[in-house]
Amino acid sequence: MASVLGMLEEREAAARVRVEGLREEVARLAEVLVAAEIELDWWVIAWEELVEALAASAAETTAGTETEEKAVLSLAPVPGSTVPPWRAGLPVTVLAPDYQCILGWNGRDPRVTGCFGPKEIAVELGLGATSAKVEGLRSKARRLAERGWLLQEASGAFSAGRRPVAAPDVGSSA
Repeated sequence: MASVLGMLEEREAAARVRVEGLREEVARLAEVLVAAEIELDWWVIAWEELVEALAASAAETTAGTETEEKAVLSLAPVPGSTVPPWRAGLPVTVLAPDYQCILGWNGRDPRVTGCFGPKEIAVELGLGATSAKVEGLRSKARRLAERGWLLQEASGAFSAGRRPVAAPDVGSSA
């Protein structure tokens, strides 16, 4: 009996050591994640500031000319561009066409209200129900929800609605 109890104690001690090691690793990874999120926020802010500065510069230097029209067109969103956080007064046209379609899916039919999963949205948009299309749409819808353009329910479904997203504190040194 003593040898069985000894084996159990050894295994329990080994499991405790492993759990403690994993907790330390999780804490370290959480710190790395926070740093990466801060860096991402800075890049999003830099992108937004650059777009605003370029638009203002283009409007000042080429008011009323064909050059101004070309500059404004070059600032139009393209597939693969980032999704800025939603804020009051920000038009949907700042988003890439794919994201605009996702936001416009519930406006196609006045009977469409409530929450819908990515599969239903993909079918409504005519993408089909293949897992590749649904997962791609789910990723884009999550990105829109993270940035306040859509609401994501606990069930994973999405609904129309917006919430302001707090911008990172520019003055902090963290």
